[in-house]
Amino acid sequence: MILQHKGINIFYTDEGKGSAIVLLHGFLENVSMWNGITPTLSKKNRVICIDLLGHGKTDCLGYVHSMELMAEVVDAVLKHLKIRRSIFVGHSMGGYVALAFAEEHPDALKGLCLMNSTASADTPEKKLNRDRAILAVKQNHKSFIRMAIVNLFRPKNRKLFSDKIKQIRKEAQQTPLQGIVAALEGMKIRNDREALLHFTPFKKMVIAGKKDPVLHYDLLVEQTKNTEAKLVTLPDGHMSHIENKDELLINLMHFIEKI
Repeated sequence: MILQHKGINIFYTDEGKGSAIVLLHGFLENVSMWNGITPTLSKKNRVICIDLLGHGKTDCLGYVHSMELMAEVVDAVLKHLKIRRSIFVGHSMGGYVALAFAEEHPDALKGLCLMNSTASADTPEKKLNRDRAILAVKQNHKSFIRMAIVNLFRPKNRKLFSDKIKQIRKEAQQTPLQGIVAALEGMKIRNDREALLHFTPFKKMVIAGKKDPVLHYDLLVEQTKNTEAKLVTLPDGHMSHIENKDELLINLMHFIEKI
């Protein structure tokens, strides 16, 4: 479905009945990343998936897509659907957007799951890597996407999921250059939101891949220590919805049922 917001198209899907679950995809992904998960979740819940700015079928809105700007788009969809409170699940960049939304609307959340994501801001080194990525994508769009996708998987899983990787690459190639650069710029300037893991009224869970090539597992353990967030460790990489799909689903359903 399409919603008009600030003169652009926002694409979202809306399936099932029950508690509202909002699924937010990561960088270079779109609503299709949730295809293996929505059929199970929508049996007992209302599942809303949203294409974030410059991804999937949602247009770009300027040259920097800050996490706050993306959260505003999520808010527009939920207001349009008259959904007052929901449970958010954000994968990677989607987690950053969910945190930005939670900071602005803490009472609109019943639960928040950060999936292969972090509440920390980018380190100086990471910011430098974002700048390098912006240069790389401007030089060779396709080559950047090819490398970026494969690097999300645990090395030993890259052969095992080669068909999936091809499929994800194909989807990612549809992401316009402006959307990629705007997201990288937005992630680079995002605020640290670790305080939200401590002082918020909703239930929290962090799903971490033990062998995540993108996020340091030990830092996530440290981040969740002495917080109200439950840490769930899965054995593989950054793409838990593919590499550890069954365990992920069990944990997500358990989290939702407990709210």
